[in-house]
Amino acid sequence: MDIDLRFEPVTAERWKDFEMLFGAQGAFCHCWCVALRLPHAVRTKMQPQERKEHIRGCITAGPPPGILAYSEGEPVAWVQVGPRHDVPQFNSPRTVSRPLEEAEAADPSVWAVSCFFLTSKLRGKGLSHRLLSGAVEYARLMGARFVDACPIDHVKQSKSVTLCIGSTAIFDAAGFGVVERRKDGRPLMRLEL
Repeated sequence: MDIDLRFEPVTAERWKDFEMLFGAQGAFCHCWCVALRLPHAVRTKMQPQERKEHIRGCITAGPPPGILAYSEGEPVAWVQVGPRHDVPQFNSPRTVSRPLEEAEAADPSVWAVSCFFLTSKLRGKGLSHRLLSGAVEYARLMGARFVDACPIDHVKQSKSVTLCIGSTAIFDAAGFGVVERRKDGRPLMRLEL
């Protein structure tokens, strides 16, 4: 299936597109892509509408917390990509995604790809490779030196919700290398730009 994709940073002007893509459920179970932005104890006490308002505030305040992919003028996918400091839980000392060096958590040139979301009709069609390519290109244009990710090695099916963090295979194919293995099946990977 050959699908034409156009990538745009998600800005306040594109909020309606983001909202339409995420739908009434807020992507995965009302997450609204705040899982890596807020501590678990805070996030789990929030109502779905509060999570939605939190990400809307992030988008409105900027910088863009990721990119939207469009096909035939409609938003069809999202990639959370930006400086590591924009997703604080990705840097938590207790996580497998924590940076190699503590200072990298605040370094604006060290970026992270931390979440993917595609409309259900496009899942399992190999588009994650193209989404990752769009995210890397955006990071490059914005001056990133490194892009980190902490994908998952194996899933039972290509449409699995756990793939919101990406599969190791797509990062391998994009030239990312493993820089740390803190947990089986969840390597910390990096691409130098």
